[in-house]
Amino acid sequence: DVRLEESGGGLVQPGGSLRLSCAASGFSFSGYHMSWVRQEPGKGLEWVAAIFSDGSTVYSNSVKDRFTISRDNGKSTLYLQMNNLKTEDTAMYYCAKATENSWVVLDAWGQGTLVTVSS
Repeated sequence: DVRLEESGGGLVQPGGSLRLSCAASGFSFSGYHMSWVRQEPGKGLEWVAAIFSDGSTVYSNSVKDRFTISRDNGKSTLYLQMNNLKTEDTAMYYCAKATENSWVVLDAWGQGTLVTVSS
């Protein structure tokens, strides 16, 4: 079975940094595009960043130049380095696996890790 398990969330002050991790299992991790998606309390899902199987990346405008998505295929782990965090980054962060045919269609999700940015 496909399994995605996020970790690394927590409470951080504005301007601080956090690194999220997502341990993947049950599929050939290196061959799939992966994304981070977040959900602010009481709001809908917001796509944050994606990394393709070739290592190329794409970001939403709201996090570009502050967040970095990366992957370690040897460890089957996805990362999200978040710098210069803002209060509006407070959300539950999910990692998600894309389908074979489209990087924008996500067919497996983790349980999420909560990031709270507050002074």
